[in-house]
Amino acid sequence: MLDRPQRDQLAPRELLRDLAALDQALYEAVRITRTPTLDYALRRLSAAADHSKISFVVAGLLALRPGRPRRAAALGVAAVGVASASANLLGKRLVRRPRPHRAEDSPFPGRHVPMPKSASFPSGHTASAVAFAAAVGPAFPVATVPLGLLACAVGYSRIHTGVHYPGDVVAGAVLGTGAAAVVLAVVGWDAAAGRGACPVRP
Repeated sequence: MLDRPQRDQLAPRELLRDLAALDQALYEAVRITRTPTLDYALRRLSAAADHSKISFVVAGLLALRPGRPRRAAALGVAAVGVASASANLLGKRLVRRPRPHRAEDSPFPGRHVPMPKSASFPSGHTASAVAFAAAVGPAFPVATVPLGLLACAVGYSRIHTGVHYPGDVVAGAVLGTGAAAVVLAVVGWDAAAGRGACPVRP
């Protein structure tokens, strides 16, 4: 029979095992679910999110308009930089989680995108997309919902195409939210006034 200190040590390990098992089960549920109408669109979306191309295109369009849209673009790009650096230079190197195993006999190989060589945790695509949406929203509220939905779609596409576990995507979303919060805090963004204490330029 285990004494209390030993039980206290085992509890976090058991919790981690349970979370890993749930993560794997959710990934497998997505992997075996037939969704022919979504496969092509999500594969294209996942590829378009490589290197934050979607966010940079949106930022470029926002920057064409002076005032709040241009400031929002600058904040969004800065947040993408923080999120990307945090995910790729810190998260992936510290955790080193292997990517999901995609067997050659996968039931729906047409939905796959090339498997990245980097570690799986966290999802850098999700971190960058969420960071952009979370930083742009306070500066340009009309874009909050569309960019939020886009970020969610990017995150799910990484699971759907077989390159991330759901837990990687959740961690990426948390990281992206934190990156946006850091950028907004650094510039002293005042949502009510629509401006920051520090000048923000594209």
